[in-house]
Amino acid sequence: MTEATIDNRGLQPPEPLVRILEALAEIEDSGTLTALMDREPILLYPELERRGWGWSFGEEDGVLVLRVFRPAAPG
Repeated sequence: MTEATIDNRGLQPPEPLVRILEALAEIEDSGTLTALMDREPILLYPELERRGWGWSFGEEDGVLVLRVFRPAAPG
């Protein structure tokens, strides 16, 4: 399983979205991408869903964190 972290803080749109999609192209289907963010990437969510990725977003220790992963298969 591949785990990657990218720091998107201080970047202007659409660069955080582009960097996340580029990073996802490099990790395995069972991998997880963690992105440190300045704001919630609402426009990214439909694209993640279209590509079959799940996500969680929240604040951890004062930092906005997006985690992108493949959802578990049903059953």
